[in-house]
Amino acid sequence: MRQAHPIERAVGMEYYVSDSDGVGGHLRREPAAFGVREREAFDVEPIDAEPGAYPHVVFRTTLSGWDTNDFASVLSDHLGMSRERVSWAGTKDKHARTTQLFSVAKVDPANLEAIDLSDVEIEILGRSGRPILFGDLAGNEFEIRISEPDDPEQVDAILDELAAFGGDGDEHSTEANDGSIRIGVPNYFGQQRFGSERPVTHEVGLAIARGDWKGAVLAYVGNPHEREREDTREARAFVAETEDWAGALDRLPNRLGYERSMCHRLAENGAEEPEDFRAALETVPTNLQRLFVNAAQSYAFNRILSARLDRELPFDEPVAGDVVCFADSDAPDGLALPDTDRTQRVTAENVGTIRRHCERGRAFVTAPLLGTKTELADGEPGEIERAVFDELGINPADFDLPGEFHSKGTRRAILLRTDVSVEHDPLTLSFALPKGSYATVVLREITKADPADL
Repeated sequence: MRQAHPIERAVGMEYYVSDSDGVGGHLRREPAAFGVREREAFDVEPIDAEPGAYPHVVFRTTLSGWDTNDFASVLSDHLGMSRERVSWAGTKDKHARTTQLFSVAKVDPANLEAIDLSDVEIEILGRSGRPILFGDLAGNEFEIRISEPDDPEQVDAILDELAAFGGDGDEHSTEANDGSIRIGVPNYFGQQRFGSERPVTHEVGLAIARGDWKGAVLAYVGNPHEREREDTREARAFVAETEDWAGALDRLPNRLGYERSMCHRLAENGAEEPEDFRAALETVPTNLQRLFVNAAQSYAFNRILSARLDRELPFDEPVAGDVVCFADSDAPDGLALPDTDRTQRVTAENVGTIRRHCERGRAFVTAPLLGTKTELADGEPGEIERAVFDELGINPADFDLPGEFHSKGTRRAILLRTDVSVEHDPLTLSFALPKGSYATVVLREITKADPADL
């Protein structure tokens, strides 16, 4: 194995599993070079359905150069409504061309159709009785061009190594009929989960889980990072040194809207009790509140995967003590989708049977996203899980939190498999991933570049 980039190691991704040098290069030099289209899994009624029963208007939008959260804010402003009435299934990156679903509560479809924003296309699909929720998609399809690669010929050797890591099961030949190659990589949470420029979101979440509300605010508002602009670093350093929330408002740039909202609340409420700091954290949108805790869970998950690699335990098949989940039988063709509601513990007696299920893509080895309902594995996998959680100073009960910070937890597949098609001139990769998995964890193995270039 090969050691990962320092920025990746800071969020728990310790290794590359391919030893070949990367192709280098850059991603997202223009939005069209990073194409993402959702595999939709949300049923809608006709647009003329009764609005009282179906108050949410569902539309498909193609965005070029838009962050999902920014688009939701601008859209709600144009419609003259609260941003909380805008919902979507998956958050996408700004530096991409993305096609995805949104819903808006209690809106006149004509007002949506009248929206005229640069690089935004809107197609009204119909109505629904509930909003689209995070995860209301089967997966995403990607077509990604690598700009200015240093050594593009390396791509074939890397893919061969990733195919070996993913295993060659009875029903999953390495080379597919369409010329694509089936690969496997650790199903890490990608860098953007934690902040691509300033990876601190998990630090906020860990402080929340430990009940340190003030520490969580300081991790988000203070805590300067070397990759930030100088004025931002200076403002964050002032916060960390003085905890002068009113003074921070004079220094924090206007572009740091969430940080400013926290400081404004603290300047108002006196910042004397833990509840004051919790109230400051609750000034940000609810999806970001959830993301803080999700990022802490994700960081621990990444650490578990790296520890499993350290111990040379397999990812494509179980060992005694593992917990596996089974494949979702309703997943679209060609997209293996783990169903983490259907799990089974692996024992010395059933390991052979479950191994065959994993080989055939019918089951997946999992690791925990810690929450109040999380049950840990047994054997050596369980030792790894407990050691990571002990090092981080967290346990399931810590996630019995108020409001949006509460989490029951779940489990997640540790191996990400996909069929990759390659065009060599220009170097372009096409593949599909199940929901919740990151294209960058595939691309990092291929480029081995600074995460800033991903």
